[in-house]
Amino acid sequence: MSKNNAGIVTVDWKPDKSETLPLPNQIVKYIIDKISKGDWLVGDRLPCQRELAKILGVNRSTLVIAIAELVAMGIIESNFGKGTKIVNTTWSLFMSSAPPNWKSYINSGIHNPNVPTIQVINRLEYKKGIIRLSTGELSPNLIPHDMMEEALISVAKRANSLNYLEPLGLINLRQALSNYLSRYGIHVPPSCILIVSGSLQALHLISIGMLKPNSTIFTERISYLRSLRIFQSVKMNLQDVPMDKSGIIPAKIDTRHLSSGDSLLYTIPTFHNPTGIVMPERRRIELLEWCKINQVPIIEDDAYRDLWFDHVPPLPLKSYDQHGVVLYLGTISKSLAPGFRLGWLVGPEAVIEHLGDIKMQIDYGANSLSQWALTEWLESGMYDKHLEILRPKLIERRDITLQILERHFKNIATWSTPKGGFYIWLKLNTKINTAKLFNLAAESNILINPGSIYDVVENNCIRISYSYAEIDELIVGLQRLADLIKNITYKDYREICS
Repeated sequence: MSKNNAGIVTVDWKPDKSETLPLPNQIVKYIIDKISKGDWLVGDRLPCQRELAKILGVNRSTLVIAIAELVAMGIIESNFGKGTKIVNTTWSLFMSSAPPNWKSYINSGIHNPNVPTIQVINRLEYKKGIIRLSTGELSPNLIPHDMMEEALISVAKRANSLNYLEPLGLINLRQALSNYLSRYGIHVPPSCILIVSGSLQALHLISIGMLKPNSTIFTERISYLRSLRIFQSVKMNLQDVPMDKSGIIPAKIDTRHLSSGDSLLYTIPTFHNPTGIVMPERRRIELLEWCKINQVPIIEDDAYRDLWFDHVPPLPLKSYDQHGVVLYLGTISKSLAPGFRLGWLVGPEAVIEHLGDIKMQIDYGANSLSQWALTEWLESGMYDKHLEILRPKLIERRDITLQILERHFKNIATWSTPKGGFYIWLKLNTKINTAKLFNLAAESNILINPGSIYDVVENNCIRISYSYAEIDELIVGLQRLADLIKNITYKDYREICS
């Protein structure tokens, strides 16, 4: 079942006009089938009649006939101004077997639903014709297809088994990662590396395997972590920490929320998502020292490290860690291929063994073929070669995006030049309703990430990505977005003056 942020069901069907069954009857049958199978639940709402008629490709009068029939049967309730809602009526008495109360089961689940705006974003990313100004992954045109083919051919020759792998992941890959991480000052044996199905799984394993309910997760006030429900779903509390142009400020951490064994700190110090901030070395050492003194472990998410442009960023926090304070997350989802679904978690051996055991209970290990493929990429040197080709292409995209912003956003927003990663954090000069802007942009086939999904409060920002949309899409999409912002601002100004 798919619903938008207003609880409106998604309709992905059209009646067959070549059938002998009249169109209204087909619509009635379709809606009854969706309800009887439990796809649509009591309390769900249908799109407004004008929108629904457009989706179904029928005249409004045809839809009115079908709606009237469903209302007469007691299946739906239609109120002017309040929309059309599925209701719990005597309809179930006429069914040979009513479906289980799936809504009750869903509401009883441990894991919370995604943030409503994120649910809409996840669905719209695959809408035909949408310009994705928000997607945080490489464009298909930036994936190294020729090298990928070469790597997979080599894998076919060397992968002597595609069976399940050992609990921590393929030993060949963990050894290759051990060598790779040493260039960043992280010197750990393969036994301290756990292969995971992306960084998100690493966070999930930590949330269920290392913390108890009501634990505190400290993070930047503006953070990618706030767009997820990983920790909140297991009854943990996100505690915001003020940040400045150097990132999270250790001295501003509210120590009233500290509890021994019940606190962690999450940070993205390198090309922070969504702001793009790079934490300088001095602040990294300061943060690590604060956490060591206060016995607060750090989760360092280093997803964007390899995507630097002009200068290599400071070493990871983990490279300065002499006391096992830092759990280090890495991935190739941003730099190579998100579809590999591979990442790694580096930490003390006891922690890695424990989380590896939990991972085996969840999925019995990450994808074997992907692990062999990434091993080939790292050992052959192709990964480094790919990065040398990728960085100039991302720089070109960044520069073109900055030129477009200068042309169309100069008087309505401010921004900084990113030194790596995917994102530009756009701060609008005038306060506007970003939820309204998000909806208007979606109606114009423009997908953006409003800053509010990363913040503890509503803010006036937008995360723009230059990594996914093609150049011509960036030009069209950003100009269209600027026009929408100016139009909203002008209308709000007129309402104030009237």
